[in-house]
Amino acid sequence: MDRSRCKSCGARSLTRDDVSGILVCSECGCVAELDDFQAHLGGISGPQGTFVRVGTSGTGTVLNYREKKVFEAQKVIDDFLLRLGLSGSRSEDVRDMVCRVTEDEFGQGEWFPVLIGACACVVMRREGQSLPIAEAASVIGCDGHELGRMVARVVDFLELRGEFPVYDVAVAFERAVRNFSGFSRLPRDKVETMRKQGMFLIQCAVKWFLTTGRRPLPVVAAVLVLVSKLNQIELEISDVSRELHAAVATSRRRYKELLEALVEVSRALPWGKEVTVKNVVKNAPLVIQYMEMKSMEERGAKKKDSGAGQVDLGDVVSECLRKDVYDFDVAYLESESLYLDAKDKRDDHRGPDADRLDRIEISHECLALAYSKFLEERASLICIGENANARGRRQTSFDFHASKDWWMGKSSLSKRLMLKEILEKDVGLDAMPPSFINSCIAYERRRQKIDAAKQRINRIMHPTASGPIDICDSQTSCSAHGKKKRKRSQAIDVDWEDFIIEALLLHQVKEEEIEKGHYNTLLDLHVFNSGIM
Repeated sequence: MDRSRCKSCGARSLTRDDVSGILVCSECGCVAELDDFQAHLGGISGPQGTFVRVGTSGTGTVLNYREKKVFEAQKVIDDFLLRLGLSGSRSEDVRDMVCRVTEDEFGQGEWFPVLIGACACVVMRREGQSLPIAEAASVIGCDGHELGRMVARVVDFLELRGEFPVYDVAVAFERAVRNFSGFSRLPRDKVETMRKQGMFLIQCAVKWFLTTGRRPLPVVAAVLVLVSKLNQIELEISDVSRELHAAVATSRRRYKELLEALVEVSRALPWGKEVTVKNVVKNAPLVIQYMEMKSMEERGAKKKDSGAGQVDLGDVVSECLRKDVYDFDVAYLESESLYLDAKDKRDDHRGPDADRLDRIEISHECLALAYSKFLEERASLICIGENANARGRRQTSFDFHASKDWWMGKSSLSKRLMLKEILEKDVGLDAMPPSFINSCIAYERRRQKIDAAKQRINRIMHPTASGPIDICDSQTSCSAHGKKKRKRSQAIDVDWEDFIIEALLLHQVKEEEIEKGHYNTLLDLHVFNSGIM
């Protein structure tokens, strides 16, 4: 019996249990605390503990620091490649490229996912596929410019400049059509038709230099929206731009440029003067059909004179001359035609005959007149609300978008072509690059500002010898209206650019240099000197 007192009752009745070896009070049954405490002293003779090393996660692990780093890097690579939607073989190529760039060390940190995205873009580009940098940046969660710089560093490090292909906007469009969520419920044949139509328009845009020096995804979004409207699928360009990771404002600008190009192409048609940007989508089927026929012709081939300039309307307005669409009387056509065959004139036609209609030679002037009358009657009937039996002979339910015959799909521009082959095709318009046109307009505008600034300076320095005052300036200075209106007109006529041009002219800067528009550089060199002697 242990003579220690029990802390519960104070009696000296503590006895040790035979089984557990702990002290228990025989009076109250309370167990003595800290009775079995044993001090473990360290040292040479002490018990062996667990050594904690860098790169281990506790007892029983065998991974060192490098192995753990490689393991975590492989997990990050698998996660991002799965989110990018790359196949197994391409995933292995990305892993090998990351391994080559990091020299088998891989890595951790914020830079490593950016490297994975850059290697994925390089691998896809080398295989002729499309993985836009903007899409990869959104998946990785980094800035597009940062990812682009990493792509350039990877290409330079692996010395891939010679075998690194240029970004193909046609491939980007095919990928957009294939992965666009709005086309998931459409039939495959319709999606394939839309792909060919869009490929035709994309390569026409390349020929019109709408993609030169521009980001490709806004052009892809613009063509995708136009093709959808031609196939009676309403899409918002903002929704398409966001899904393709393109800037909405830039996509709208490219869409407008594409419509303006189609308007210029339609000028060759008889009714081309009536086509504008607002109604070109309704006339786009005939315009695209005309472009497709032109692209199938050989450049330099001599054409027969059809009496209407450069346009053969036999196929363009064939839908308007069908009996079920535009019910002509053959006698009416004969009386209005200027180029009827003598044999056909002797025949007596008393009613509409579709077989005879195919053999009649009708002038293009007559067709243009008939088509214009058709448009006028159709517009008036829509306003009135009459949609059937118009004037007893014409049907107004015809819609170009409902007809599937306008798209033939026989042009080689419906397939992927090389840039040289695209430029050799004739689609009815040989346009200049928009950037070049805008530059010429800016040069002309600055030239006018320079001339106006010289006149103002000359009028101030030599008031008696100066010539007549400009109309704009005379209206500004000699206005009989109130003071506020004069100030407003002066603020509109003369802006900050005019003041800068005046300062540069007063400092004897050459006009050819001012026309270039590098105002900051010229001000530093000639006005502020910038410490340059």
